[in-house]
Amino acid sequence: MARMGLGRKLESVAPFDAPLADFLDGFSIEVMPRTAARIDDFRPLLPAGTRVYIAHIDGTPIDEMIQTAARIRAEGFPVMPHFPARLIPDRATLAEWIRRYRDEADVDQALLLAGGLSRPRGDYVDSLQLLESGLFDAAGFGRLHVAGHPEGNRDIDPDGGRRNVDAALMRKQDYANRTDAKMAIVTQFCFETAPVIRWADSLKQAGIDLPIHIGVAGPAKLQTMIKFSIACGVGPSLRVLQRRARDVTKLLLPFEPTSFLAELARHRAKNPDFNITRVHFFPLGGIKAGATWAIDHAKATPAAPAPNS
Repeated sequence: MARMGLGRKLESVAPFDAPLADFLDGFSIEVMPRTAARIDDFRPLLPAGTRVYIAHIDGTPIDEMIQTAARIRAEGFPVMPHFPARLIPDRATLAEWIRRYRDEADVDQALLLAGGLSRPRGDYVDSLQLLESGLFDAAGFGRLHVAGHPEGNRDIDPDGGRRNVDAALMRKQDYANRTDAKMAIVTQFCFETAPVIRWADSLKQAGIDLPIHIGVAGPAKLQTMIKFSIACGVGPSLRVLQRRARDVTKLLLPFEPTSFLAELARHRAKNPDFNITRVHFFPLGGIKAGATWAIDHAKATPAAPAPNS
């Protein structure tokens, strides 16, 4: 059964699901400085080796980002801070952030993304410019992840298509091919399996073989899930939540990612070369609830991320 005592009742957990447990091995989780501050110690909460991403939201001082990274790194976890291109004014600032993360927080990996601003604050518009700056390589950052958008991104493709966003991923694949950087694609959270599988397959067919870490929302109230989905531009998947909202018996229960991940896990078990290799949690209902759900559905001791995943 699911663990209790986290301030909400989770839906009953189905009998042990081996494909799902395997799929959850090495899961990662995302925090913000203000949410991380509510956790006294991550060690009792997360398996050793869990990668912790730190989201850099507009308005968060870089000092808070680095302090959060240093604290979580000191607790023994690999830390991957966000570098949102459109928030970074110039090359000197980018170099300074990289240096401080490395020297003050022992960080050597990063998630590079454009960021949520419609207009850049300075010289950088997208994550490819950050990659090609050469600054991460010079500082010894060996792992660099980039964003993926299974449902497209209207900031990049206003017509709702995927031409520009897929072209950007191809250029990042080219970067990975000509450098030593260990790279992966980390996606926005999704709710519907079939479109995700089609998207992942289409990338492979296009010659993009970067491993994909699928984003998923941790357990949260349905209203919370819908609010974040609209704010983050998760469009097509909203129909899954809307169907759920029509069932009044489920309105007070947290929405859990069980069915979505179980379907992906079964597909991966039948297709061992499937390019979605890891699960990344956005704990919309709280870090404790997200971590507890993941552990309850995974093996007793999830593995640390493999070197090339």
